[in-house]
Amino acid sequence: MTGKGEAAAQHKEEEEGEMVGVVKLISAEGFEFVIDKKAAMVSNTLRNMLTSPGGFAESRDGEVRFPEISTAILEKICQYFYWSLHYASGKETAEFPIEPEITLELMMAANYLDT
Repeated sequence: MTGKGEAAAQHKEEEEGEMVGVVKLISAEGFEFVIDKKAAMVSNTLRNMLTSPGGFAESRDGEVRFPEISTAILEKICQYFYWSLHYASGKETAEFPIEPEITLELMMAANYLDT
């Protein structure tokens, strides 16, 4: 029989294990971005796809296809994931650069990814 502390520690280890490794994100044009799984977890949509017990193919294969997201936008999203991880503590801040010409498409992708 395990105590509450041991069960909580085991659950935390399982969660951390889910964040280890890499994920392949594939753009509409077929370009592949291999990023740390921890960075991908910035997106709630990707987090659900990669960790849900429902058996998403993305969880098994470790890759996610985005037929509606262009390479340029997916690249910017990957940059944002790493930027967000770096500045998540709030101890230091920096503005995330977004080119005006991609703003609308980037906002639609961010909305879908729940980022």
